[in-house]
Amino acid sequence: MAVRHQLIRRSPQAVWAVLADPDAYGEWVVGPSESAPLDGAWPGAGSRLRYSVRVGPWSLDGITTVRHTDPGRELELEASFKPLGTARIFLQLRPWGEETLVVCDEHPLRGIGGTLHNSATEALLQLRHRGMLARLAKIVELRHGKVPHA
Repeated sequence: MAVRHQLIRRSPQAVWAVLADPDAYGEWVVGPSESAPLDGAWPGAGSRLRYSVRVGPWSLDGITTVRHTDPGRELELEASFKPLGTARIFLQLRPWGEETLVVCDEHPLRGIGGTLHNSATEALLQLRHRGMLARLAKIVELRHGKVPHA
């Protein structure tokens, strides 16, 4: 399981505001170039987002479904990308003083991604998470001003 964490210099509410914005998904998740809600109120349980991944001149679509949500604390997603299968992504927001420790836990569930999962793909997930969590931190920190004690 690829588990990584990032300290974001904003409150859990500020982090949640970005996670709850379906238009921001393509900004902080590494891979998708665009996203749009399919149904329901993102990020309510069962709501879905369609996203596109561009590779050169080609574009492939995937769907992310919210499997569990505890607003301001937890968001559990199942990302489905036809060529690779599905993956579980669990984001937990832990208050850390006036800041937020975001813990990301991802692992493949179904399809070729799960079949071929090994230490090399785990290392790639760690690199992806490093970029994803850094992007999330940057977006949250830019959108939500300065930390009171900074």
